[in-house]
Amino acid sequence: MIKRDLNYLLIAILIMALFAACAKNDDNSGDDNNNDTDVYTYDTTTVVQVNLNGSSINVIPDVATVSGGKVTLISAGTYKITGSLTEGQIVVNANNKGNVRLILNGVNIKCSSGAPIYIKDADKAILNLADGTVNTLTDGSIYITDSSGEPNAALFSDADLVIYGEGSLNVNANYNDGISSDDGLVVKSGTITVKAADDGIRGKDFLIIQDGNITVNSVGDALKSDNETDSSKGYITIEGGTLNLTATAGDAIDAVSNLIVNGGIFNIKTGTGAGTSTGGTGQPGGGSGGYSGTISEKGLKGAVSVKIEKGSFTINSADDAIHSNGTITMDDGNISVATGDDAIHSEISVTINGGTLAVTKSFEAIESASITVNKGNLNLVATNDGFNATKGSGGESGDGSLLTFNDGYAVVNVSSGDGLDSNGNIVMSGGTVIVHGPQSAPEVAFDFNGTFIISGGILVAGGPNSGNMIEVPGSGSSQCCIKATGSSIISASTLIHIQDASGNDVVTFKPVRNTYYFVFSSSQLATGASYSIYTGGSSTGIQTDGLYSGGTYSGGTFKKTFTISGKITSVTF
Repeated sequence: MIKRDLNYLLIAILIMALFAACAKNDDNSGDDNNNDTDVYTYDTTTVVQVNLNGSSINVIPDVATVSGGKVTLISAGTYKITGSLTEGQIVVNANNKGNVRLILNGVNIKCSSGAPIYIKDADKAILNLADGTVNTLTDGSIYITDSSGEPNAALFSDADLVIYGEGSLNVNANYNDGISSDDGLVVKSGTITVKAADDGIRGKDFLIIQDGNITVNSVGDALKSDNETDSSKGYITIEGGTLNLTATAGDAIDAVSNLIVNGGIFNIKTGTGAGTSTGGTGQPGGGSGGYSGTISEKGLKGAVSVKIEKGSFTINSADDAIHSNGTITMDDGNISVATGDDAIHSEISVTINGGTLAVTKSFEAIESASITVNKGNLNLVATNDGFNATKGSGGESGDGSLLTFNDGYAVVNVSSGDGLDSNGNIVMSGGTVIVHGPQSAPEVAFDFNGTFIISGGILVAGGPNSGNMIEVPGSGSSQCCIKATGSSIISASTLIHIQDASGNDVVTFKPVRNTYYFVFSSSQLATGASYSIYTGGSSTGIQTDGLYSGGTYSGGTFKKTFTISGKITSVTF
């Protein structure tokens, strides 16, 4: 009997523990799990009607506290809000917990001394933009806040906030932020337009954008997540939508931890853009050394990491276009950049696994301690270095940095810097790399403090007269390389052509600026074989980024025949 009672007691304890574990799991699961049916579905028979009538409010049934133009919703439930307030406020203070759903059904709320919508207490706040409706929130430039400084946004929530629907929401924030949650914020859908005196849309713990048409014009950051005390929070995830983001004195997207982009169409401008500035908080540096402003005006920023999996981006930034203090990974996407500083800058590593990156203007195109190109199509224009592998010491001594090309296609056009620059080593095992070197010495096509080892791929480069500064892949390479140096400058757009002993084209190249030397490496080159160099003439082939494919070369001036004697062959013509 005692044994049986003990068994029952043990079973009861196990059941209680199971329920406790489930309850604990529910509490922590998620703040960012907003696909639950209770978020996007509700009982239409229990909806409370809140009618805004200019300076008064009518609630049916009477389950809220009304004082003039202010209504306080004290219970969880669904509230359908319709009409306008010339001076008023919607406050949610659901002490009984539970989700509070606000259906905005064509509202226009103005509040000169606080947040037009202030969610003070709720398990979760759900904002439903009713189909086809236009909803507007406008605050004043001075708030009456509590001791913690809240509220500080035109739409402010102390609880997790979800926004969805097929209507539109216009937020005019004259005091501080436009939309802000001190917990997490999810935008599932809707047309949202924000004008903000500081940040546009902020989710302290996280910001997730699943879809929607979002336009932000902010003085501070356009999109922001800034929980600095919990390393698992402070992240931004964007899965889709159309986002037009303008930040005049801040970042377009700023995550204090991780930024992940899975899709979407982005049109981004920060500061005064990449062009020359005549004033403001920070000016792009043009060719004088990059961005010199004191305020961060970056395009995409994730302090711990940035990962771009998909998406289409047009970025016009005064500061770095894509930045991380940690790592940056580009798996796919279509990115177009014009910037007053770096197109991509990471302190630890940049890895490009695919996609298209077109940089039309930059100080340095890609900079990090470790840069790896595995796939992708890169077209980089820079006033300084195209690729710069550095740990940021600023010196010329080797620091262990690494620039690696495994595959992909990269063309670099630099006007006054190095095409490929590494304070450590350069390794190339595949792909195509084309470098249009700078206008004059001492900058060069390649600059490295360690070694440059090539074992595969196609490498083509032209550079200025730099005397002993001319650097090429080293003798430890397994693929042959030619360094051909002219006795005089080869004018811009003059073809440089190499063919084998049978007259077959090996390479035809058209540099974009005056060139003194030419570097070429390919699996076509063979030790002991003879080749001839020509300049000038024409080709019927297809020219892409200065490199010709197919067609026939003719009309050039013969310069010299030479034989490849080792992995690195130097030729003067």
